[in-house]
Amino acid sequence: MDSIFTKIINKEIPAYIIEENDDYIAFLDVFPLAEGHTLVIPKRQVDYIFDLDEGTYLGLCKFAKKIARKIENAIDCERIGIAVIGIEVPHAHIHLVPINNVEDINFSRPKLILEESEFLEIQKKIVNV
Repeated sequence: MDSIFTKIINKEIPAYIIEENDDYIAFLDVFPLAEGHTLVIPKRQVDYIFDLDEGTYLGLCKFAKKIARKIENAIDCERIGIAVIGIEVPHAHIHLVPINNVEDINFSRPKLILEESEFLEIQKKIVNV
């Protein structure tokens, strides 16, 4: 069964896409911990990140690093935190979260509620750096 992320990849549902290539895609998390919280995923659906073949795993990390640099240059933050939880969606993914302290990447915190215009503005800032 296709994950919600596969539906985003197939353009069956909309997303605030930051960047994509043939193998990976990065888009804003719609339940963000911080402005600029981005998900980076391989386009081939594999449930568990450590089940990815070595090439896909390393490519995902390389793509995530590129996206993290873009976020860091667009969003005011101390650094980009990285998290792999792998429970909520059965599709390997990396969370890139702009942080200023360790509590900023606490997933038990309430998520931000942003309007579409805010998501579009954040997307534009990151894409255009």
